[in-house]
Amino acid sequence: MNLSSREVNGITIVGLEGSVLGGPDATELDDMLHKLAEKRKKKVILDLGSVHTMNSSGLSMLIKALTTLKNSGGILKIAGASEKIQSLFVVTKLSTVFEMHPSVKKAAASFSS
Repeated sequence: MNLSSREVNGITIVGLEGSVLGGPDATELDDMLHKLAEKRKKKVILDLGSVHTMNSSGLSMLIKALTTLKNSGGILKIAGASEKIQSLFVVTKLSTVFEMHPSVKKAAASFSS
């Protein structure tokens, strides 16, 4: 998995790319989110548009990310997940836990509504 981040209008967009399978990638994402929390970045979108595979460890990694941000008073939204990835969220009932949007643009707009 590759990670990237950028900020647009006060919203941090964290891009995940490739396979989200937990392991060392979980530590990298966790470190990034803790740094964002320390910088008081409260609005974060995880862009899953370039994720093609995710397993239960990857889902756990996202749950931990959500917890990290909520504990620091932040909000985490998911954007751009493929049908395959969305179905994982539905089957595991995590679609009721995460706020999911079809695109980064729509997720960003939802912060102001």
